[in-house]
Amino acid sequence: MLTAFARAFKTPDLRKKLLFTLGIIVVYRVGTHIPIPGVDYKNVQECVDQASGNQGLFGLVNMFSGGALLQITVFALGIMPYITASIILQLLTVVIPRLEALKKEGQAGTAKITQYTRYLTIALAILQGTGLVATARSGALFSGCTVAGQIVPDRAIFTTVVMVICMTAGTAVVMWLGELITDRGIGNGMSILMFISIAATFPSALWAIKTQGDLAGGWIEFGTVIAVGLVMVGLVVFVEQAQRRIPVQYAKRMIGRRSYGGTSTYIPLKVNQAGVIPVIFASSLLYIPALIAQFSSGTSGWKTWIEAHLVKGDHPIYVSLYFLLIVFFAFFYVAISFNPEEVADNMKKYGGFIPGIRAGRPTAEYLSYVLNRITWPGSLYLGLIALVPTMALVGFGANQNFPFGGTSILIIVGVGLETVKQIESQLQQRNYEGFLR
Repeated sequence: MLTAFARAFKTPDLRKKLLFTLGIIVVYRVGTHIPIPGVDYKNVQECVDQASGNQGLFGLVNMFSGGALLQITVFALGIMPYITASIILQLLTVVIPRLEALKKEGQAGTAKITQYTRYLTIALAILQGTGLVATARSGALFSGCTVAGQIVPDRAIFTTVVMVICMTAGTAVVMWLGELITDRGIGNGMSILMFISIAATFPSALWAIKTQGDLAGGWIEFGTVIAVGLVMVGLVVFVEQAQRRIPVQYAKRMIGRRSYGGTSTYIPLKVNQAGVIPVIFASSLLYIPALIAQFSSGTSGWKTWIEAHLVKGDHPIYVSLYFLLIVFFAFFYVAISFNPEEVADNMKKYGGFIPGIRAGRPTAEYLSYVLNRITWPGSLYLGLIALVPTMALVGFGANQNFPFGGTSILIIVGVGLETVKQIESQLQQRNYEGFLR
């Protein structure tokens, strides 16, 4: 990986792309520290210091924003509205025939879907920005802070509207920065911004584990977390690269005097076909009842039960539901993102077949059978990786989003592997001599 980056810096055009990407990252990190108007920055910092890693319901979103959410800055919402919009559009593509037709149109249809994603991102940013401002005004953003109700001193409607507009504009700028990296940088812009947001929280979280530790001044706990993190990275790299290759043979056809086909290839089915999306879905779904309980008043029985069983990440009921939801969403996402019937029809149209399997419906049934078999270990792997923060919560007293948590490791390793592959592919294109040499 380091060799690929060193070779890229020696290539002039790739060096420009890397430096441009680094410049965009600097702009993004500066924006995460600029507070929006109407917020008492001193009170915010006091509440952040009092929270000291116990970020409650907003910890996952705060991690995706690079710590900007609890700071209530211009980029407080970060990349989350765009991620949510992309997932929603991807799910609706299977349900709405118009979107499915656009997806099949190629580049023009993809550009139209991207435009819809931008519009939905702005709408979600307005909705989430309004919720964040209302939460900050009520003091629920920092439930244990003494000055939580004074974070937004001015309760006027105009101030609230300005705060929401600033955060929505910040989300639009983040989306634009990601597209700039995709077009003029090294590519994969949105994922790189997500990578930077998560990686930015690592140093402070690691140092917090060291300062809170008791063994040898905290160095034992610190070293143990680093060792566990390295093991998890190796495991994630191994599983993310694992795939089941289904051989495909194309029949030889004669058209005029030319022969076409006769080649052999394969269909790569990844073990973790769903990526990190099931973990995000399960986390978001489990946050909903806890969020409702937090904003409801009174001491009803259902609120007490939710606060006792679904808020603490180390409770057995929470752990069991979290694991089962991850497995369910893994199968659900794979079912809507990979269509065996469509793949079988395309193979049949171009004269392709799996050796030993008849074309058409038997091929679709065989693909569905293989996909279900490899989704089981992939979903169990996601569930186990996502439960590592819970085990750390019990063993070391860490927060639920400690540095080497399942979600953060999956995203960082996945984006890192994809970025290195893109750089290596661009290097191969520039070093290819061609036929004219």
